[in-house]
Amino acid sequence: MASYEVESEVTGNVWKVLLKPGAAVSEGDVIMILESMKMEIPVEAPHNGTLAEVLVQPEDQVEEDQLLAIIQAAQA
Repeated sequence: MASYEVESEVTGNVWKVLLKPGAAVSEGDVIMILESMKMEIPVEAPHNGTLAEVLVQPEDQVEEDQLLAIIQAAQA
């Protein structure tokens, strides 16, 4: 089964994690919100599937391109 990596587009802090592992996600669903330079940046699911892992917690600092979560692809 295919999996997709969700990476940070910016350096910042994890402000809020909205979904937990096991949640069904559709492409574009917001998984978490990062804060960078006093701006809120939504992190969206790149594909439909199930949120397999969330690798960060609120208040964690993240770097650009850091792995944040893994999504297992929906079965066809």
